[in-house]
Amino acid sequence: MPTLLALDASTSACSCALWRDGHVVSRYRDAPRQHTQLLMPMVDEVLAEAGVGLSDLDALAYGRGPGSFTGLRIAAGTAQGLAFALECPLIGVSTLEALALAAHRRLHARYVVVAMDARMNEVYAASYRCHDGMLEPLMQEAVLAPERLRLPVASHDVDWVGIGSGWALRERMPADVQAALGQILSEPQPAAEDMARLAVQAWEAGERPAADETVPVYLRNEVAWQRA
Repeated sequence: MPTLLALDASTSACSCALWRDGHVVSRYRDAPRQHTQLLMPMVDEVLAEAGVGLSDLDALAYGRGPGSFTGLRIAAGTAQGLAFALECPLIGVSTLEALALAAHRRLHARYVVVAMDARMNEVYAASYRCHDGMLEPLMQEAVLAPERLRLPVASHDVDWVGIGSGWALRERMPADVQAALGQILSEPQPAAEDMARLAVQAWEAGERPAADETVPVYLRNEVAWQRA
């Protein structure tokens, strides 16, 4: 298994996690607009706690999105800079997959539908079948109005767990989606700990992207500008 460092700044939360020999050392803090001040100190803390130096890393990972436009660029830029300096692979991890894995790990959920607040009256959404820490996508990642969220037709007879900040808008979602949810976790944000676990899976599957292949995933092409 690789020694792998994961970074995330895709939401109001900022986090960092180190995977080594099946163990995770992590830091997590919900601190809006403080990502640039927190991320590198977190890196130093987890490396020191694990007794690992930057030169010991086999790979880096980062939350590739979807999420905050600014936050995604902060995490991507920081991770890319480290990966270039260390000449090691850089693995982008979906923030929606990270949330799905969190629900699977916490609740042993087999079917998870993720909805993250995307602002502009929309959510980032995807759904997954989960088994033994592995995720199978059932719905392509999308940005859409809550009213347009649908579950895979073939999976209407299973118990779903919903996770993500987008579930604060559940009253606007279709009645059949609301009825299918056995449990909802609206508080969790994506975390580097889950991204590290997913990145290790990608590494073991042979994925070793170069640092210059870093591409954040926004899902939405247009950025909302707010006039003063």
